[in-house]
Amino acid sequence: MNIEKNKYENGHRGSQNPGSQNPGHKSLHGQGPGNFTQNKLGSTKQPLPNHNVNNLASTSQPSQFSSSPKTIFYLDDVSVYFNEMRAVSNINLSIEKGEIIFVTGVSGAGKTTLLKLLGGEIQPTQGKIYLPKNDGKKTLFTSTIFQDLRLLNKYSGEDNLLFSYDGSIYQNKNEFIHDMHELARLLNIKDKLHLKMSDANGGLKQKVAVIRSLLTRPDILIADEPTSALDVDNAKRLFDILNLYNSKRKMTVIWATHNKELIKNFSGRIIHLDSGKLVYSGHACFI
Repeated sequence: MNIEKNKYENGHRGSQNPGSQNPGHKSLHGQGPGNFTQNKLGSTKQPLPNHNVNNLASTSQPSQFSSSPKTIFYLDDVSVYFNEMRAVSNINLSIEKGEIIFVTGVSGAGKTTLLKLLGGEIQPTQGKIYLPKNDGKKTLFTSTIFQDLRLLNKYSGEDNLLFSYDGSIYQNKNEFIHDMHELARLLNIKDKLHLKMSDANGGLKQKVAVIRSLLTRPDILIADEPTSALDVDNAKRLFDILNLYNSKRKMTVIWATHNKELIKNFSGRIIHLDSGKLVYSGHACFI
C-alpha cells in the first residue's frame, strides 16, 4: 500500500458519510496565535453555581506556553462540567505533532471527554484550549473514530468506506480502491465487506470504522476505544497499522484504551486519567 501522503492545502476530506453523521470530525477552526485556535468557555455547558469562570475573549497565549511548531494541542487548566458533575478537572497538557499517545483510565475517568475536547466536539467550561489549525505549511485534518462508530447500518461495509472518497486527496478513484482493499486485507476483512453493517458483529464494525478514518488520510487520528470488540491479535494488528501510518506519514495518534496487553508493550507516552484528573503523563513502564 502506498502510504506516501498526497500534497494538499485545504484539509477537505469530502463527504465521508451522507446525512448528518460525519465519521471524520474536522478540527478546522478560526485563526489563533501560533496557528492555534482558542475556544471560548461555556458555550454549551454550564459551570457549577458560583464557580468563577472568566470569558476568554482574548486570543493571547498563556505566558508559559511555548509556541513550538511541533505543538498541535495545548490545554491550560481545562475543566468540563456536565450540570453538577465535573467530567475532567484542571487538565494541563500539550501534544506534539507526530506523537502516538495512549489515554488510559477506568470507565468514567474522563477519557471520552478529553478526546471530545481534542476533537473540537465540546468546549471547556473552565480554562483554555488551543486546537491545531495548521503546521505552517497546510491545514491539519483530524479524523475521529467514535466509540459508537457512527456507521450507516443499512449499507454494506464497502459502501460505508466508499462514502469517504475525496478526489482532492487521491490521484483517482482507483488509488482509493487500492488503499481500501489493502487496509481490508491487512485487517482480514476483505471477504466481509459485502455484509450490511446491521448484520455485522462488533469486531467487523470497528475495523470498518478504522479503515474509513484512515482512508481520509488524516494528519491527526483520535480513536475512542477502537479495539473494545477485538481480540488481542487483532488489536495488535491494528496498532501495528497505526504505528506504520505514524512512522511513514507522521500521523499523530491519540488513542483511548483499556487494553493492558497493548499498553505494557507500548514505548510511547501514556496519559492516565483518574476521576477526571490527569495523574500521569510519561512512559508506559511506570504505569
